[in-house]
Amino acid sequence: MYQVGIDMGSSATKTVVMEGEKILGNWMQPTGYSTLETSQQILEMLKNQGITKDNARFAATGYGRISIPYADEVITEITCHGKGAYYLFHENGTVIDVGGQDTKGIQQKNGRVFKFLMNDKCSAGTGKFLEIMTNRLGVSLDELAELASGGQNITISSMCTVFAESEVISLIGSGTSREDIANGVISSVVTKVSQLISGVESEQYFLTGGLCGNEYFRSQLEKKLGKTVRTDPLGRYAGAIGAALSICR
Repeated sequence: MYQVGIDMGSSATKTVVMEGEKILGNWMQPTGYSTLETSQQILEMLKNQGITKDNARFAATGYGRISIPYADEVITEITCHGKGAYYLFHENGTVIDVGGQDTKGIQQKNGRVFKFLMNDKCSAGTGKFLEIMTNRLGVSLDELAELASGGQNITISSMCTVFAESEVISLIGSGTSREDIANGVISSVVTKVSQLISGVESEQYFLTGGLCGNEYFRSQLEKKLGKTVRTDPLGRYAGAIGAALSICR
């Protein structure tokens, strides 16, 4: 019996197929406008691979988890990220998940969640903040990080994304270099994430979510926290992996 974990986030949906504790396949796609339509697309893709309701169990997590009508279980993303991170890193610590709409700090031990904090009231310190800023600067996230690595730190003081964007527009207008603005943007996110994570301190941290593949962000966060921040190529799939493991029989 296969286990299918689907983590439907606000920006991207991650799907993992497992058999026991072995990952057989994984893919990611934009969540898009209709979460229900996306869930049906996933079911069709799985069917083409010979995976159906007859030979698999399905677990849903993430922002759009209630939009997956064929899920056998619906599980909170906090639980899934804790379990998925332990599967990937095999050690205890705090998971830092920077998502499209929120940022989570999840303290886990052997995959069980002991404490968590979430910033879901404001987009500052989330992927949405970076998306707005990269659009304003006309660069991709990778290009933003490359620019930031060669820039001087400037302070973007606004706590609100809307006001921070206005601040960036003013900096552009005043002739501030894109490198310096990019450095300030990433520093702003790093500061906000580290402030949240201070409530779930650990000896080491595991970076998951959309920024886990950005080495510059990881290194700056590690420097700010003063502790090791580890990542993994499958870090973006931590929630989906945890969901699949939750229905392992």
